Amino acid sequence: MPKDTYIPCLLNLFRQHGYDGATLSKISQQTGLGKASLYHHFPGGKDDMVNAVLNFLESYLEQHILQALRSEGDALARLQKMCAQFSELYEGGQQPCLFAILLMGSARDIFHTKVQTLLRTWIDEIASVLIEAGLDKSLARQRGEDAVIAIQGSLILAQGLNDLAPFQRIVKQLPQELCRDL
Repeated sequence: MPKDTYIPCLLNLFRQHGYDGATLSKISQQTGLGKASLYHHFPGGKDDMVNAVLNFLESYLEQHILQALRSEGDALARLQKMCAQFSELYEGGQQPCLFAILLMGSARDIFHTKVQTLLRTWIDEIASVLIEAGLDKSLARQRGEDAVIAIQGSLILAQGLNDLAPFQRIVKQLPQELCRDL
């Protein structure tokens, strides 16, 4: 099977166990691949696996989130599409954010630049939508950052409380909040 077949499993493993906790034994067990096969598909080992998962998330971001923000329609409709896509990616708040997980422990030094780039791209696209709708550039940038804070923070809260309501409330209310005064 092509290595892309294993990306969803790896995404779930790294979400569940983090970089340090996802041992090769766990990865082998969950993917059904022996260690030799893992190294065949991912010659760089665990770092290569995480990079493959980050590339998958970057592709998802481009194809679903950024495309929603770049689509036709008013700012509110585009931001609603973005939130719907995030709700799908995080299964309504059931799944933690891999970005946050990769910014802790030994993975931070390895993957920080890639995560930072993805977050900045997302913030910039939200700001672009708001600027196009007539918001001041600096306020649009601030609201883009606030959107990421709200989504990421609500994911942490949903996980910590074992209650999906905070995340679901944010993805429902955030588009209107970002578009206030437009």
